[in-house]
Amino acid sequence: MTSPHRSGGLLARMRSRRAVPRSRARRRAASAVRLIAALVLAGGLYTAFAPAISAEDAPLSPAAMEGKALFDNSCISCHGMNAQGIQGRGPSLVGVGAASVEFQVSTGRMPLGQQSAQAVEKPPVFNEEQTRQIAQYVQELGGGPDLPQGTDLHSGGDVAAGGQIFRLNCSSCHAFGGGGGALSSGKFAPRLSDTSDRVIWAAMLSGPQNMPVFGDNQLTPEQKRDVIAYVQETLKDRDPGGFNLGRLGPTTEGLAVFVVGITALIFTALWIAGKS
Repeated sequence: MTSPHRSGGLLARMRSRRAVPRSRARRRAASAVRLIAALVLAGGLYTAFAPAISAEDAPLSPAAMEGKALFDNSCISCHGMNAQGIQGRGPSLVGVGAASVEFQVSTGRMPLGQQSAQAVEKPPVFNEEQTRQIAQYVQELGGGPDLPQGTDLHSGGDVAAGGQIFRLNCSSCHAFGGGGGALSSGKFAPRLSDTSDRVIWAAMLSGPQNMPVFGDNQLTPEQKRDVIAYVQETLKDRDPGGFNLGRLGPTTEGLAVFVVGITALIFTALWIAGKS
């Protein structure tokens, strides 16, 4: 006859054996549910925050379409069919913005005539409308810094404030008189006396060659307007003293005054000595 303790232990063992498969199945089901939930969450976060892959397929504006046709005819040999750049020929243009394109193309620096230490300004290949179209295509292709509308970007600017900013940030390369100057490795800072408002603004936004980038975090649009006002109102082919001495600034002017003054004093002393 089986004792109650033995029968109770047997029942407990049977129940535990039945519970083991059930607990394993539950754990597997719970793991599968958690995995599916994690995948759904990751997919939702990617959809919400990742860049839209279909941005490349977004339709271009009419101006950008015209710019793309010009780009395909004149620029893809160096910058690639999708402006991704070609190693050893030209950099990627994705993200450089319309400002960089307008600076390079409107000044004739691009298309590049020959490889050198620095792209040289020359008569532009494209007219103003074509330049804006190419710039619009690059802007819609990858975004980046863009220029404000219009050609007058200095009216209303504070000339005195712009002069202070220019002397602090620009005169070391472009000279106090805006005449430009030599830099290292065969590069140079161009003169500013015959430069348009849009080219100056584009240069500040894009930082071509050795020039640093002055984005809106470094110089606000109002400060950029002040700088352009100073350049256009003070440095644009105006020499009230008669001789500009190369527009090299106070060093050259002081040297000229010193040489002329000393020479005058010497001749005066000799004249007085001769008379006496």
